[in-house]
Amino acid sequence: MRVAIIGGGPGGLYAAALLKRLDPTREVTVWERNAPDVTFGFGVVLSDETLGGIEHADPVVYEALQRRFVRWDDIDIVHAGTCQTSGGHGFAAVRRRTLLRILHERCLSLGVTIAFGTEAPSADELSRTHDLVIAADGVHSTTRETYAQVFRPRITEHRCRYIWLAADFAFDAFRFEIAQTEHGVMQLHGYPYAADASTVIVEMREEVWRAAGFDELGPDESVERCAKIFSDALRGRPLHSNNSTWTTFRTVVNDRWSHGNVVLLGDAAHTAHFSIGSGTKLAVEDALALAACLREQPALDRALAAYEEERKPVVASTQRAARASLEWFENLRHHLGQPPRQFAFNLLTRSRRVTHDNLRLRDARFTEAVEREFGCPPGTPPMFTPLRLRGLTLRNRVVVSPMDMYSATDGVPGDFHLVHLGARALGGAGLVMTEMVCVSEEGRITPGCAGLYTGRQAEAWRRVTDFVHTQAPGSAIGVQLGHSGRKGSTRLMWEGMDEPLTRGNWPLVAASPLPYKPGSQTPRQLSRAQLTDIREQFTAAAWRAARAGFDLLELHCAHGYLLSGFLSPLTNRRTDAYGGSPERRLRFPLEVFDAVRAVWPAERPMTVRISATDWAEGGTTAEDAVEIARAFAAHGADAIDVSTGQVVAEERPEFGRSYQTPFADRIRHEAGVPVIAVGAISSWDDVNSLILAGRTDLCALGRPHLYDPHWTLHAAAEQGYEGPGAVWPAPYRAGSRRPQTGRTDAPKPRLTLGG
Repeated sequence: MRVAIIGGGPGGLYAAALLKRLDPTREVTVWERNAPDVTFGFGVVLSDETLGGIEHADPVVYEALQRRFVRWDDIDIVHAGTCQTSGGHGFAAVRRRTLLRILHERCLSLGVTIAFGTEAPSADELSRTHDLVIAADGVHSTTRETYAQVFRPRITEHRCRYIWLAADFAFDAFRFEIAQTEHGVMQLHGYPYAADASTVIVEMREEVWRAAGFDELGPDESVERCAKIFSDALRGRPLHSNNSTWTTFRTVVNDRWSHGNVVLLGDAAHTAHFSIGSGTKLAVEDALALAACLREQPALDRALAAYEEERKPVVASTQRAARASLEWFENLRHHLGQPPRQFAFNLLTRSRRVTHDNLRLRDARFTEAVEREFGCPPGTPPMFTPLRLRGLTLRNRVVVSPMDMYSATDGVPGDFHLVHLGARALGGAGLVMTEMVCVSEEGRITPGCAGLYTGRQAEAWRRVTDFVHTQAPGSAIGVQLGHSGRKGSTRLMWEGMDEPLTRGNWPLVAASPLPYKPGSQTPRQLSRAQLTDIREQFTAAAWRAARAGFDLLELHCAHGYLLSGFLSPLTNRRTDAYGGSPERRLRFPLEVFDAVRAVWPAERPMTVRISATDWAEGGTTAEDAVEIARAFAAHGADAIDVSTGQVVAEERPEFGRSYQTPFADRIRHEAGVPVIAVGAISSWDDVNSLILAGRTDLCALGRPHLYDPHWTLHAAAEQGYEGPGAVWPAPYRAGSRRPQTGRTDAPKPRLTLGG
């Protein structure tokens, strides 16, 4: 096999060494445009996991690295005149030139040809003369652009400017330092990579960078200015450049990683923000996986397919974490008002890779100090602290998210609803929410949707609220009121979600006459008189809800239903007083809110669920969502339930763990209103992390409560918590401890005598 590698960075070199080591008959050539001692950047951080892979795959490289690594455990976070230190993190770093030299020597000792200072032939030419072409040509990959129609790259530029620099001393820890300047917030990321040297990255938002005049400074002036701004962190020492320039980070994602015998590796295939230290790590892991797949698979096409199948999910997970970290730093200014320890905890858990439980294992003293500052009584996880909204005190921060059950008859909730909601209340959640309860027969999503437009329905709901209040005291129950708008008259979810009924359809109304998707019914645009009628339907339903005994009322202004349809510019094309500008699009939802608030008991809280983004071009943005939340808060909303999407069928959501939480976080800090976070929050560790970091006030979970109605009580048991935030019903107390299971850690019997 003849192998051509374009690019002599760590990923390309390590791939060359592995391929040659695994099969010495391979002819492996690396083209590197620069000389051997030319590189960009200073230090490289590798995780213990990656090092373990290197040790297994090539002990020679591992031993050489092991002798030169600088290791440390602490992270220092300097903000508002204080330094918070968290230990137990475990980093290893090495000088970038040292890493390259080790890989150069290993490649040459194995017989790899390295063409330094030589531009590689085109990938097209190499693919004709070689059996395999590995494109490790970096974030600006020429190979990727050559085959763009196949790889289908998506490149996103972000909001911060940053510059890679170095200091001639070693930091004592991985250091994050925040500088609040007259121009805005700037941050330093620093870490040692040798006994006498540290990498220093200075980063700030584009508008801060321009306001500070960095766009008009030369390279030397920029470096001097950065050293002056962070003189305390640098102990008055200078910073050094290596042809460093200010740049913006680019996230690279490719739909495909291979084309024929050409395959992408490292930054050519993907990038992940430097704040989680992953670029070289991912490239080295790519090389390991590619070499293994080539060894295991009988043919090249199958090997490249296996490589892509193995690496893509891992990289996607890393990119999600990196995106969360990147966006946290982009929006750093939102968190500056937090107490220093909470700010530090927030920073440490920003990517979701480090969590409350994980951090407690690493540094229990630091985590306990954050909990005390937050107000957690001794032994109380953050999720079991109370929260007060108007006259209602929730005993914990867990919400059973509204979930449509499609199991009502003529809008009347029955035994299913009693058992479904009653079980979750018995299960310990602080607040149990109904599904979207429709304010009229025509406002149903499906024939199975529950309502509050008749006295009979209200009586049935009273049966549910009475059960919760008498059998699960301490749990509150809330009702979510809504109208389907253009998304109504559809089949039950399991018969075809959002698909029109085959018979028995009813006419739809909406802000504008736009069908939800091709084949959907086209709604009628609501007239002024009809708007008044619908507003009165909401108030009548709210009055019934109060009489039925609900503790909290939520107005559904999300997911493309009627009120949401007024808020989004993609679904509101009106030219009257209820369409056009954001203020006009808000007008009808606010009119409904005000009318409902007027009949809803003053001591009982009201929340509003919104879609904080439409996940579609031209739709509601995160900035818009802040203004929407501000408007509802100004009219008396006690909290904003922050969901996203489901407004237009052509949406492209960015799914992932806790993926909607950043929107809630932003609204909480910019609009100054309590929020409920929702969306792929699945573990009690996630809930503790989000609450303690101050990113949300409540966490709503849906699917976990379908899987386990007693999710909250089980979360308490698993954390050893027995306080007032999670009280087991008397008949269930015998089950408050995890049942014993068969042992799996018993000593193995001796079956041989040995030597």
